[in-house]
Amino acid sequence: MIQLNPDALVFKTTQGDLIPCSAERVTIELIGDSAKDLDPEVIRHAAAAVLHYFKEELHKDLVSVAEFSQALEKVLSGLGLVVGQESPDTPPPAPLVYEADLCRIASSSGKGCELFFFNNLRAEFRRQEAMTGRIIRFSGLRRCVKQLVGAQKWSRRCQTLSDEIVVFSRSCFQTAGAADDRALIIT
Repeated sequence: MIQLNPDALVFKTTQGDLIPCSAERVTIELIGDSAKDLDPEVIRHAAAAVLHYFKEELHKDLVSVAEFSQALEKVLSGLGLVVGQESPDTPPPAPLVYEADLCRIASSSGKGCELFFFNNLRAEFRRQEAMTGRIIRFSGLRRCVKQLVGAQKWSRRCQTLSDEIVVFSRSCFQTAGAADDRALIIT
């Protein structure tokens, strides 16, 4: 096997081709015409940072062009540089976190109406299925439980209902066919 140049990675294209190329050259290709507006030293350092990230931190020599492009975009936006102009027709990026308030769901269910609450919670999970967020976060568990139970202080009944909500939420999350790269957080 031929040894790869230390400043190069093997890039996998969308067609499945494997192309060894220097990180700096790929960076210039991805930036396109905007490269002439940037300091060449900045481009070199950005390419070196992304190269270091893949080789040293992730221990990867093979990356997709999309992976490299995303990492490069993070580096350049971290430096306050705009890589390209988005067209007005481009939709805003999807949020990484889909958030829902358990107290709001409890309020719409009515006081002491646990069955309605669980039905509304299931409906909330169905809504999030259409979202592209990688993290699903439900907040306000403690207040929600006290609201449903009608308690001022935390009790054994509150703890039982809290546990039921967590188990039910996990079940809905798994039933929704959540991908491995998604996470559920209940606070």
